[in-house]
Amino acid sequence: MKLNKIKSHAKINLSLNVTGKKSYLHKIESIISFIELHDKITIKDTKSSSHQILFKGKFSNKIGKKNTISTLLKILDNKKLLKNRKFNIQVDKRIPHKSGLGGGSMNAASILKYFIENKIIKINKNEIITISNLIGSDTILGINSKNSILTSNNKIKFFKRCKKIYTLIVKPNFGCSTKYIYSKVKKYNNPVIKKPNQSMFELGFLKKLSNSLEHIAFNKYSKLKKIKKTLENLSNPEFVRMTGSGSALVAYFQSKSRCENAKKMFNKKYKNYWCITSKTI
Repeated sequence: MKLNKIKSHAKINLSLNVTGKKSYLHKIESIISFIELHDKITIKDTKSSSHQILFKGKFSNKIGKKNTISTLLKILDNKKLLKNRKFNIQVDKRIPHKSGLGGGSMNAASILKYFIENKIIKINKNEIITISNLIGSDTILGINSKNSILTSNNKIKFFKRCKKIYTLIVKPNFGCSTKYIYSKVKKYNNPVIKKPNQSMFELGFLKKLSNSLEHIAFNKYSKLKKIKKTLENLSNPEFVRMTGSGSALVAYFQSKSRCENAKKMFNKKYKNYWCITSKTI
């Protein structure tokens, strides 16, 4: 049986602004990029009577039997889109969970994209959006894995050929619960993105923005505030910002050497924290 390998890239929120709430979902606007860091996924047909999902690698523990991939396969089976085909899926987890890097959502998105591109399933654009939203609000972003801007009216615009940014990503030895962080949002901000355009990926523009979930995460985990301050004083980053609902913090650099130097300095101070450098794709 043919073994197919795909990459499931991590996403980073260069900015995130909560602008309101509609029914049970928060309205957000966000500037999003994807980075070289990725989970490795292998997919092959199986003659088994059920799908087989195996997680391995550094961040494979704590992933339960119910996960984004099992949810996707259940949806596709219920819609009879897989026509009784069963798959063996193995995921080498390199993206930490509860980090704000979208590892789980991007896994499901990458597999859904693989099924579509290889004509295993046939669905239209609206069905892609519906299925993605049943898995997670950010899953749709992983179908393209491109620089994108999400506006507060839930429209997404994709951009090619943006200038590459070097990132230093740090995740402490704890994660943030997305559900908890959003439950503490009491104040909504006005939208700041009127007409999405490519210049919004310039570091000069991004510096002026923020992640409006940061103060909630920092109130819950004071250590995050301390880490941010440390990163801001290493090798002169353009800015430092939490991604998603945390707990990962990202320092942004124009220079690869400054980024690598900051990593060395951070590792000397915090030996037990996960810390990597990665470039936007």
